[in-house]
Amino acid sequence: MINVSIVRSGEQRRIVSFAITGHAKYAKPGKDIVCAGVSAVSVGTVNAIETLAGVQLPAQMQNGWLSSEIPELPDADLDGKVQLLLESMLVMLDTIVQSYGKYVAIREEKL
Repeated sequence: MINVSIVRSGEQRRIVSFAITGHAKYAKPGKDIVCAGVSAVSVGTVNAIETLAGVQLPAQMQNGWLSSEIPELPDADLDGKVQLLLESMLVMLDTIVQSYGKYVAIREEKL
């Protein structure tokens, strides 16, 4: 199973970190559309933040694992753009959960 962990803080519920671990085991490696979908959404979001917002996240990635701490940016507009991209990632991951909930779980916690 793929586990997505989101940590939020404050009244605005700002995303301060996320971690994605595990494998869906929906199909054989290389043919697993659930793993491919989660990977595309999560890695694509990190790449979008770097390319579109110009913010390099301290992301760590290995086979079956992606995590990042989200620094609070001094520029409120830029921080808002990064948060919007992260919220978009959650919407896309939740869409995958709606169809493949047996293979992906999302858990949110508050600091």
